[in-house]
Amino acid sequence: MGTAIVASAGAGLPLSLPGLRTACTAVWALALVALVAVLGARALHWTHHRDRARADLLDPAAAPFHGCLSMALLAVGGGALVVGRDWIGLRAAVALDVVLFSVGTVVGLAAAVVVPYLMIVRHRIDADRLTPALLLPLVAPMVSAALGPLLVPYLPPGQARQTLLFGCLALFGLSLLATLVVLPAVCGRLVAAGPLPLALTPSLFLVLGPLGQSTTAVGNLADAAPGAVPAPYAHAFTPFAVLYGVPVLGFALLWLALAAALVVRARRRGMRFSMAWWAFTFPVGTCATGATALARHTGLAVLDVLAVALYALLLAAWATAAVCTVRGLVSGGLLAAPRPAPAEPRPATVRTR
Repeated sequence: MGTAIVASAGAGLPLSLPGLRTACTAVWALALVALVAVLGARALHWTHHRDRARADLLDPAAAPFHGCLSMALLAVGGGALVVGRDWIGLRAAVALDVVLFSVGTVVGLAAAVVVPYLMIVRHRIDADRLTPALLLPLVAPMVSAALGPLLVPYLPPGQARQTLLFGCLALFGLSLLATLVVLPAVCGRLVAAGPLPLALTPSLFLVLGPLGQSTTAVGNLADAAPGAVPAPYAHAFTPFAVLYGVPVLGFALLWLALAAALVVRARRRGMRFSMAWWAFTFPVGTCATGATALARHTGLAVLDVLAVALYALLLAAWATAAVCTVRGLVSGGLLAAPRPAPAEPRPATVRTR
């Protein structure tokens, strides 16, 4: 999903650089190939290591990441309509997005219910171990809310369009309210217990996900509303998109500055590369698409500049994570099994007088 949003966000920028759209389409194709590879690997994991896969659901540290599958499906599906259609054709792009959006939304809703349920009845998470990763299963429905409006124009007018649009609005509310329940606990942990462990510090960027994605969602809903719902309702979406998006994006920029400062601090204290660094990509990309949506509805040039700046940050983060990942795969460092814990010293007795 971190790769797919590089393509989608780049295609929406207020720029007319030669070759930009072609490059974005190529990145989307890379994301599609990566999605197929990951789905295949995950299927093999469930087939041959079903006990380990089930154990991940009962692990409070691993369970929230089951929300990422939904977001990956949705991001690649949305990218098919935004840029992928240039290579595979509009008809194939719509069909691909329908499948990935449908499956991704169902998986996302399941994760949004199952993971919190397990947290309540099976997991035991100490207050000082709360991390922004808890937001992952709750953000997935917001991704559906943001990308679902792209399909609205391709549905028959009337009930079908209205159902999808209002369904996306319901997903927006579901994810937003759930996030507002969990986010204060995460912020309270930071204030009460101090910075996260070095390896988990990149997860602070995950907070940007619901902020940027919700801003993108209301903007896309406003774009799709005129052709889907009657005039009294359609005209209300654009003011709501602006009145909601501007303050939320403002808070996102505040959090971005705070998270960046804590990452710099962790890096100076020895934080090394891990797959957690991919948390720098998708959340920042949602802020870039959110700024683009606001610029489209307000006409403010400063928001265009902000969107380009956030996209530049996204590119830097993606390039860093991609290069370090490839280097780790080539060297074998990422695939190596964890080192065994040192053996405990043998018990000994001492004679005393």
